[in-house]
Amino acid sequence: MKNRLACAALIAAVFCIPRVSAENWEVSKLVPGSAFHGVHGLAIDKGGHLFAGSVAGAALYEVDIAAGTAKVAIPAPVGMADDIAFAPDGTMAWTGFLAGDLYARKGDGPIKKLASGLPGINSLAFRKDGRLYATTVFLGDTLYEIDVEGVKPPRQIMEKMGGLNGFEFGPDDKLYGPLWFKGQVAKVDVDKAELTVVADGFKVPAAVNFDSKGNLFVVDTALGQLVRVDPRSGAKTVVAQLQPSLDNLAIDDKDRIYVSNMADNGIQQVDPATGQARQIIIGKLALPGGIGVTSENGRDTIHVADVFAYRTVDGATAEVSEKARMHAADVTLEYPMSATAKGNDVVLSSWFTGTVQVIDGKTGATRNMLHDFKAPHDAIVLADGSILVAELGTKSLVRVSGEHGKDRTTLIGDLEGPVGLVGGKADEVYITEAFAGAVSRIDSNGEKTVLARELKMPEGIARSRDGKLIVAEVGAKRLIEIEPETGKITEIAADLPIGLTGAPGGLPTHIPTGVAIGASGVIYFTSDIENAIYKATKK
Repeated sequence: MKNRLACAALIAAVFCIPRVSAENWEVSKLVPGSAFHGVHGLAIDKGGHLFAGSVAGAALYEVDIAAGTAKVAIPAPVGMADDIAFAPDGTMAWTGFLAGDLYARKGDGPIKKLASGLPGINSLAFRKDGRLYATTVFLGDTLYEIDVEGVKPPRQIMEKMGGLNGFEFGPDDKLYGPLWFKGQVAKVDVDKAELTVVADGFKVPAAVNFDSKGNLFVVDTALGQLVRVDPRSGAKTVVAQLQPSLDNLAIDDKDRIYVSNMADNGIQQVDPATGQARQIIIGKLALPGGIGVTSENGRDTIHVADVFAYRTVDGATAEVSEKARMHAADVTLEYPMSATAKGNDVVLSSWFTGTVQVIDGKTGATRNMLHDFKAPHDAIVLADGSILVAELGTKSLVRVSGEHGKDRTTLIGDLEGPVGLVGGKADEVYITEAFAGAVSRIDSNGEKTVLARELKMPEGIARSRDGKLIVAEVGAKRLIEIEPETGKITEIAADLPIGLTGAPGGLPTHIPTGVAIGASGVIYFTSDIENAIYKATKK
C-alpha cells in the first residue's frame, strides 16, 4: 500500500502539474497596437480601393484612405502578401513570400492558387494583355511567367538579375523594376529576356510605379526617398524625403502616390508636385516580439525587438524611442525578433537572417554581430562574456565565444522547440521548449531538468528576483508563474491577445511573445495579435 501511494505521488509530481489561479494582478495596455503586422505591397483597384499586404501577419488588408483604418480582406494564412497586382479584368493576385505560393481572386469569387514551390516569391505584375509575371527575391533571384489559370508550371525567363523587386509594366510594354542588390532601376524585355539599366546611383531601390503621364517613380528604402526618374534619360529628381524602410508604392488614377513603410507599420499619401506627405495610417510599433528590460534608479526601459526596428519603451511614461530601423543607410540591424537585456548588454536575435547582435545599451552601438546560426530564437550573455543561443534549427543550446563568435560548442541538443531563454541565479539557465510544452532548467554541464510540462506553446520567459519564472503560455493565451523547486503553476492573467495565427507551419515562421520583468516586479509582455505591449502589476 505504501509503495502504491509513493508511486502515485511520483506520478502526480511528474505528470500532474499543480495549477493555482491568481487574482491579484492587474493587466493594462502600455503601448497601443496597430493595424498591420508589418506592411509591404500596395495596389489600387479600378474603384480606387487601396490594398496592402503583410508577410508576418500572413494577411491582405483593405485600407480606408479617408478614415485611416484597415480591415482584413483575405485572412491568414492564404492572405500572406508581399506584393499585390490587379489584372485588366480586375482579378487581384498576390504573393505568399514565405509559403512560396501565388494566389489570385476575381471579385468575390473563389481563391485560386496559380503557383507553388517558389520560396521568396516576391513581386508580380500583369501585362496589358493579362499575362502575369513574378520574381523571387532574397530567397531566390528569378523571373517567371505565371499561368493565370494555374495549370501550367511557372516558366522561367531570367535569373540572377540582382533582386528584381517591386516592378510594373511601362507604356512601352517593358517590365520596369529596381535591382535591390545593385542600386539600379532596369527595364526587361520579357519576350527577349533582355535587361537594360535605366538609372543607377540608388542606395537600395525597393519598388517602382508609373503615373498616368509616363513618369516613373522609385522608392529608395535605405535613404527614405521617393524619386522621379525619366525612363528615357535616367535623370533623377527627389520628390519627397521620407523615412527609411520604405517597401512599396501605388499610384491612383489621380496620380496620388501611396507609399508603405515597414518600420512605421504605416502608409503615407504623397503629393508628387509638392513632396508633402500625409500619414494615412501608422503604428507606434511595427511587430514587437521578444523584449528585455533594464532598470536604472527604479525606472524601467523595455528593449523591443520590433522586427523592422529596434526600439525602447519607457515603462513609466510609455514613450517609444527608436534606436535603429531596418534598411536605413549605415545602420546595422537584421530583422530582430527576440531581445534580452542585462546590465549594459542588449542582445537581439533573428531566426530569419540567422543572426545574433550584441548592442551597447548605453550608446546603441553594435559590439558584435554574429552570423550563420540556424533559426536562433533567443540569446543571452553569460557571466564570462560568452553568449548562449537557443538555436531552434538544430534543437540546441549553443555556447559562443572567441573573436566574432568563431568558437561554438553545443551545451545540449535534442530540445523540442527551444524558444525563450533566461539566466538563473548561478550558472544555470531556463528555457521554454515550445513543441514539447515544457519549461526546463539547463545546468552548466548540460544536464536538463524539466520543471513544468503539458503546457501549450510556452515561449517568452523571464525570472523574477525571488527566482520564480514568468512564462507566456501562448497556446493557452495566458501568463503563468512557475516555482522552479516544486513546479507549481500560478496563472497571472488569462484571455490575453497573444498567439497570432500566421504563416503555415507555425514556428519558426513566427514572432515569439516576449516577457520581461522590471526592477519593481512589473511584468511586461508583447501582444503579437495587436502589435502592443502590456504590463501586469500586482494589486
